[in-house]
Amino acid sequence: MSGRVAARLAELGITLPDVAAPVAAYVPAVQSGIHVLTSGQLPFVDGALPATGKVGTGPDDVSPERAAELARVAALNAVAAVRSLVGDLDSVVRVVKVVGFVASQPDFTGQPGVINGASTVLGEIFGDAGVHARSAVGVAVLPLDSPVEVEIMVEVG
Repeated sequence: MSGRVAARLAELGITLPDVAAPVAAYVPAVQSGIHVLTSGQLPFVDGALPATGKVGTGPDDVSPERAAELARVAALNAVAAVRSLVGDLDSVVRVVKVVGFVASQPDFTGQPGVINGASTVLGEIFGDAGVHARSAVGVAVLPLDSPVEVEIMVEVG
């Protein structure tokens, strides 16, 4: 991997992971015309979830700060899925949309702050092209009891 985005990743000290293996009947990403859409990416690190459970403020909950770190990891997994299709990330014209899901305790309303972990790293990697539309959604539970899941749509050219 070489080019502008590769240089930026190196500058940030980020090594993109291998594409996470699907946990069901789907593919990590598809390209349709000028867009690449990823499946929801969990924050797998070396094939395992580093944390599980609901996000909240209780003593047994995943903290919002930890969940934001996990959203960052999930976003990096999504970028890896994009790279698996397009090869050179310099072909990414812009990040169009991010959808983030947060497995939340019923009284937790800080989903936007959690998903900032994903949005921030995309901005760090892609600069102005990383500015995107976004949804941050609280849900009762996510696959494998993951605290977060992130999907992205990028335009390539």
